[in-house]
Amino acid sequence: MNKEALLLIDIQNIYFTPGTMLLHKPEDAAKRAAILLQKFRTEGKNVIHVQHNFAKLSEFYRMVKPLEGEKVIHKEYPSSFLRTDLHEYLQEKGIKNLVVAGMMSHMCVDTTVRACQDYGYEVIVIEDACTTKALKFGEEKIDAETVHAVYMASLNNMFAKVMKLEDYL
Repeated sequence: MNKEALLLIDIQNIYFTPGTMLLHKPEDAAKRAAILLQKFRTEGKNVIHVQHNFAKLSEFYRMVKPLEGEKVIHKEYPSSFLRTDLHEYLQEKGIKNLVVAGMMSHMCVDTTVRACQDYGYEVIVIEDACTTKALKFGEEKIDAETVHAVYMASLNNMFAKVMKLEDYL
């Protein structure tokens, strides 16, 4: 049986703070991620926290802070694999299946999930434990709900199985 791990991507204070990085309903996504985190901890499964190295507000959000002994990946790029030891860690632990939650749907979640295919990992994305923000392309403003839906739709079935927390549980 393939071992499963929870990969929590960039659930950090910067995304909960008013300003250009504030996401759409980050508290809702964090609450669901915290439920996942508790499930994995209770079942004694591997938990991996990914932390983007922002200049400020880079601390993990209070609901999903790592416990001693849980793996923390520090990254500089959207992919949690690029110039980190994530792949080596997963190989060392025999992990083949990942459950993913985090921030931002259109950036680090998407990039990391797509990279999983390169390494042969099976992925489940818990879409309501992820969130993003509104984007602008040219003069067109795209609301956060649409951005999120488009990225989840593009990941589903090709790169991951995308589902709601309730369905996963």
